[in-house]
Amino acid sequence: MLTKKQIRFCLDKMGEMFPNAHCELIHRNPFELTIAVLLSAQTTDENVNRVTANLFEKYKTPEDYLAVDVSELENDIRSIGLFRTKAKNIQKLCRMLIDDFNGVIPQTREELERFPGVGRKTANVVMSVAFGEPAIAVDTHVERVAKRLAFCRWKDSVLQVEKTLQKKIPVEEWSISHHRFIFFGRYHCKSQNPNCTECPLLEVCREGKKRMRKLERAQLK
Repeated sequence: MLTKKQIRFCLDKMGEMFPNAHCELIHRNPFELTIAVLLSAQTTDENVNRVTANLFEKYKTPEDYLAVDVSELENDIRSIGLFRTKAKNIQKLCRMLIDDFNGVIPQTREELERFPGVGRKTANVVMSVAFGEPAIAVDTHVERVAKRLAFCRWKDSVLQVEKTLQKKIPVEEWSISHHRFIFFGRYHCKSQNPNCTECPLLEVCREGKKRMRKLERAQLK
């Protein structure tokens, strides 16, 4: 596990690499963000943005989504994985939003997680990005980076990863660190081809050092 000094080193270096890291899901308000994050499960932000470019022009309110048959909504998001389930969840979310929250996206994790298709990660993104609340949303990039860098243990669950990061990162840096972890994992420390040879964190990265040793042995053969 990393020391406090090493953690600070990692956070600072990622800050230098991605000073302007941000949510890449295009949205204009908390409602659109919630729909976009719901759609982003098991797909990329790029794919979601392609779909929502038209979706958010066609549907501007919860009532708009409920005014069409679910089959029409399915067709609107067909290029995204799990589109049938997501279409149903969007309409259920919109109905609950109208009935229970007067059409306004709530600002607490507990209330957000009541919506179909909205889990802890989605709730954390909405709280952080839409409402400026300190939160760390653990997606595949955040989890991979946190484990490769030994912020936490490989066997830790997603919830354990979130709790550990919350303990080790100053609360005022939770939200920006969440985005920087994502950018670091999405554009540098990729799942299949991490850029270890040019990584400024290599000196504290156990996984990177292992990969570099394997690369050196392979080159000697």
